[in-house]
Amino acid sequence: MLIGVLALQGDFDAHRRRLEELGAEVVLVRNPSDFDGLDGLVIPGGESSAFLKLLGEDTFQKLNEFVHSKPTFGTCAGAIMLAREVENPRQAGLNAIDISIRRNAYGRQIDSTIVEAASALGSEPLEMVFIRAPRIESVGKDVEVLARRGDDPVLVRQGSVMAATFHPELSRDQRVHQEFLKLVRNGAR
Repeated sequence: MLIGVLALQGDFDAHRRRLEELGAEVVLVRNPSDFDGLDGLVIPGGESSAFLKLLGEDTFQKLNEFVHSKPTFGTCAGAIMLAREVENPRQAGLNAIDISIRRNAYGRQIDSTIVEAASALGSEPLEMVFIRAPRIESVGKDVEVLARRGDDPVLVRQGSVMAATFHPELSRDQRVHQEFLKLVRNGAR
């Protein structure tokens, strides 16, 4: 299984390490040709508007094609990139998952937190690290909510696209990445 991690900014290396721990071969994606041969892609956290600037036109086009055809997982800023609609401020999304998302909805860096909550990924609470996290404001009818923070969806899936508003790569819990790799193996779309 060959998984790409978009490596323009954010803690892409933590995703790389986690995926390798789980047996995946990982390619750091920086150029259009890096998408070739990938079975799945992770878009890490960072700053979504900076991603749009750093991608460049050719890489953005390749990313857009990829997220609409192969399994993709976005965390924090990656979730923002995958969304149908982005607010605070408005920006273009890839429209790969039917969610509306609000940037920095839980506050500033100082408001970052770690919470544990129930999820669809097993009976044990899931540890979730929130850093300047976005909030999923609405989900489409075909979007499955896998975890919530209070009433807010924080881990969602639609077809072969997953999005988390938290940073599972910063937790000891491997279940979120395991779920993505299961999605890649199943080739759902």
